[in-house]
Amino acid sequence: MKKVIIIEDNLNILHSVKQNVESTGEYKVIRISDSVEYILPHLENDQPDFIIMDIRLKGSINGIEGTFKIKKVYPNIDILMFTVFDDNEQVFEALRAGACGYISKNASDLEMIHALHQAGNGGAPMSNKIARQVLLSFQKNRNSPLSKREDDILNFLAKGNSYKSIANTLCISSDTVKYHIKNIYFKLQVSSKEEAIEKARKENWI
Repeated sequence: MKKVIIIEDNLNILHSVKQNVESTGEYKVIRISDSVEYILPHLENDQPDFIIMDIRLKGSINGIEGTFKIKKVYPNIDILMFTVFDDNEQVFEALRAGACGYISKNASDLEMIHALHQAGNGGAPMSNKIARQVLLSFQKNRNSPLSKREDDILNFLAKGNSYKSIANTLCISSDTVKYHIKNIYFKLQVSSKEEAIEKARKENWI
């Protein structure tokens, strides 16, 4: 029987998902929580096969950062993001952080179980729109001098996001965003975001 952990800060949804997952008899929910912080110390002993995690957790660690932290230490755990919005930038960032796919909160009980089955069979449950974003990201020039975080920030800038918006999405401070932007300017030898975006697009780095 596959072991599942659920991280969701809406208790009604949390218990509903638990009941649905266990109803098949194929999965056992071994732990539930409303925060990544509570789950992290238990992972070594729990050794779950899957984690279903809300992408917009209210704690100090959101679903994207939580995915990155968990996959860094436990790469064999399949993480499925649980989200209301199944075609936004946060879903894409979660996939880049290591999630294997996602489950829409609007999905039926059967669709949720199908997503678990798909992930368990090595698949990646996601919409066509998100799949296309993932494909395009692999087609980018990998000779970019930018780090992943710098690449993320430059992509957000190219889409017109403000420093504050970028900071909120990535769960970092505005000062940290500014620090990364300075590094981007230095690495690309430019002096403005417009020049940085233009050069990155020309070189197929974003």
